[in-house]
Amino acid sequence: MVSGAELRETHVGIVMLIGDRAYKMKKPVRTGFLDFSTLELRREVLRRELELNRRLSPDVYLGISDVSAPRPDGAPADVAEHLLVMRRMPADRRLATLLTTGADLSGPLRELARLMARFHAGAARGPAVNAEGSQDALRERWRDNIAETRAIPGAPLDDTAIDVIERLSMRFIDGRGPLFAHRIADDRIVDGHGDLIADDVFFLDDGPRVLDCLEFDDRLRYVDALDDVAFLAMDLERLGAPDRAAEFLVAYTAFSGDPAPSALRHHYTAYRAFVRTKVACLRHGQGDSAAAQTALEYAEVARRHLERGAVRLALVGGLPGTGKTTIAGGLADRFGAVVLSSDRIRKELAGINPTARAGAAYREGLYSAEHTEALYRELLDRAGELLSRGESVILDASWTSALHRQEAEKLAKHTHSELIQLECRTSTETAVQRLRTRPVGSSDATAEIAAAMAAADEWSDAMIVDTSGPVEESLRHAAPAWQALSWPPRRHPRPHCPSRTNLW
Repeated sequence: MVSGAELRETHVGIVMLIGDRAYKMKKPVRTGFLDFSTLELRREVLRRELELNRRLSPDVYLGISDVSAPRPDGAPADVAEHLLVMRRMPADRRLATLLTTGADLSGPLRELARLMARFHAGAARGPAVNAEGSQDALRERWRDNIAETRAIPGAPLDDTAIDVIERLSMRFIDGRGPLFAHRIADDRIVDGHGDLIADDVFFLDDGPRVLDCLEFDDRLRYVDALDDVAFLAMDLERLGAPDRAAEFLVAYTAFSGDPAPSALRHHYTAYRAFVRTKVACLRHGQGDSAAAQTALEYAEVARRHLERGAVRLALVGGLPGTGKTTIAGGLADRFGAVVLSSDRIRKELAGINPTARAGAAYREGLYSAEHTEALYRELLDRAGELLSRGESVILDASWTSALHRQEAEKLAKHTHSELIQLECRTSTETAVQRLRTRPVGSSDATAEIAAAMAAADEWSDAMIVDTSGPVEESLRHAAPAWQALSWPPRRHPRPHCPSRTNLW
């Protein structure tokens, strides 16, 4: 439903709503990332806006009109300004508005996800576009946005908050070279929308309309397709609809067939939140006092997703029967990590079915020093490949050797991943009972082998997880170690728990 005349203003433009039309003009401004300072530059950017937005909403973007100023001498009028003429969208069908009304948006968001997947499938690609999806290009964009935000006079965001965001973002990027190279090889970098927010999406009876793509700098529109849609997911979350954000991303990845790790979704969501942080800081600098709170909210979204998307390498160890495999699986289910099991990989390397029995005395047969060294090398090699591609990894093994743990720490540093160390412990009686009654699986450990392993190197850097009680209780105690981020890693307190040597 079209209403009366309105005037709206942003930090770079003015929109006049009159009848069933919207007229958009650019302000004669120049910033660190755009230049609208001359009439010619403003016409060119409006022409590009018309062309680019017709890709998604051709029936909304109608053309360009010139505003002329009459001359007293009767000569032909001079063009005073250029306007982009658009079909006016009904305000009550705006996504940002619908979120406040309690409307059921599951269907419309699914249609929007389908539209964006189709748009990205047909979007322009090529060497120039791919270059902006590289590890170095993403690092440069982050650094530029961070530097520009720091330089805004009176910005509401303090240096400490920016420092945390910078450290987390660089840590992810620095360790993920193969991930970004794979995204380029998989043709995931596109000429996208570049500025997808809830204020610019309208759900009409005949389908969604997406407006106002980024037009002033092509490089900022050349992005990973997942980065493009993460912008809207971020905005939905900031507007109090995190479940809708998750629904939208799940639907988009299904329609687009995108196998990206969850860490990359979190990272791009954080990046988009920080872009809006910068914009809100600029608006605050132009006199919009309410933008200060907006900037803080966006910055909090950025920090939260950077923490969730941090890539982690978790060592979950302990003697046989202490429940380390159960804890490893529970953490993987809770946090979306990949589990690599030493018991299964040991037999894979030997060409044996994982469930076949291959028992031997302590440090003999498949459990000899030679086989064990090969096992840990393989575990860490596989983990390194996964970490570099953005997957968090849990390594389920005994981890009784300090040398093996040192190699894992080196891998975490090399891949800029968080290292988490958990040692499972329980009583002798519980461990023996578990070993005697557990179903046939890939482990061949016995109580006698566990007793021989008990004299292994002390694991002083690990957080001890007492697994004597219910599994959920053990996981509840282990979860904070996964969620905590620290540089350098902290030493965990040693709770009252059976010592390893007193177990046997």
